[in-house]
Amino acid sequence: MALTRLSHFRPAALNQLYAALGSASAIIENKGHLRDVLPDVSTRFEEGLQGLDAALRRAEEELTFCANHDILPLTPDQPFYPQRLKECDDAPLVLYYKGTANLNQRRVICMVGTRRCTAYAQDLIRKFMAELRTVCPQVLVVSGLAYGVDINAHRQALQCGYETVGVLAHGLDDLYPSRHRETANAMVRQGGLLTEFMTATNADKINFVRRNRIVAGMADACIVVESAAHGGSLITAEIARGYARDVFAFPGRVGDTYSEGCNHLIRDNGAALITDAADFVKAMGWEEDAQLVKAQQEGIQRELFPDLTEEQRQVAEVLSRQNDLQVNMLSVQTGLPVHRLTAILFEMEMKGVVRTLAGGMYHLIS
Repeated sequence: MALTRLSHFRPAALNQLYAALGSASAIIENKGHLRDVLPDVSTRFEEGLQGLDAALRRAEEELTFCANHDILPLTPDQPFYPQRLKECDDAPLVLYYKGTANLNQRRVICMVGTRRCTAYAQDLIRKFMAELRTVCPQVLVVSGLAYGVDINAHRQALQCGYETVGVLAHGLDDLYPSRHRETANAMVRQGGLLTEFMTATNADKINFVRRNRIVAGMADACIVVESAAHGGSLITAEIARGYARDVFAFPGRVGDTYSEGCNHLIRDNGAALITDAADFVKAMGWEEDAQLVKAQQEGIQRELFPDLTEEQRQVAEVLSRQNDLQVNMLSVQTGLPVHRLTAILFEMEMKGVVRTLAGGMYHLIS
């Protein structure tokens, strides 16, 4: 924590020292010989190390705050630190995390875009999250908790049952924008809040740019939903490409202000075009997730109804997708003739699997 404070946001150089010497303590122990390790080490950093005591006292205060507010400090040598982020040369040496999500889930995406997102973008996010959830149930959704696309991505992720993490441009003693407090509280229970900044750090403009590298670096893929020609989300997309992450963008109508950035990204090969979750899953090669979901569902069906014949299981599977159907509709969806279905349903009633309702409807008993 003290070293991060003294490095004045030159994480790449600090990480080089950390990798070469093996620990933060070793950097301090060798503070008089750092140029032997890194010839272009910052003079300002060297001078700061001479007055280390003040930075250490500030770090101790931060540790106390963390302990009192269920905040977990993360360093690269810890398993909870985002492992994808460790691949980036300017990854933070310390992160502060409050939440419940595993930051190293099998799939991680970041979704970014304009703060002035339109109804079109909101519909895209809602549809994308719902579709993705059905085929890839284990995805961590990362964004920046800002207005517009960010907050919509977080809220739709929560709605769909995904865990979602917001990366902040300030310390965890505050929240900007404050009107997102309710969503942020829900995210702490179903995801989390993450930052590289200590408490009492203002949400300055430069901090938002710095946090974008964390948003991009901890994800497998970056999805730009909607952006103006010079939108801030384009910076995140550029950073993601620099980290060799996959970048995708939704196209918009030609001439629409908040579609220009996405359209230009696609035109200039800065992002792959997607129109829905199926496009994205195929491009990422994540079809195996859908196959696993299908296999699990079929396994559950077999476990729930172990004594059913093949025809009875066929009827049960139809009713599990759309319960309370009449015989004629069951006949259409199963392909079985009505006279045969009547006998099958009677046998299933005797086994306690279905029961009849008013109007000749059949109900699957779960």
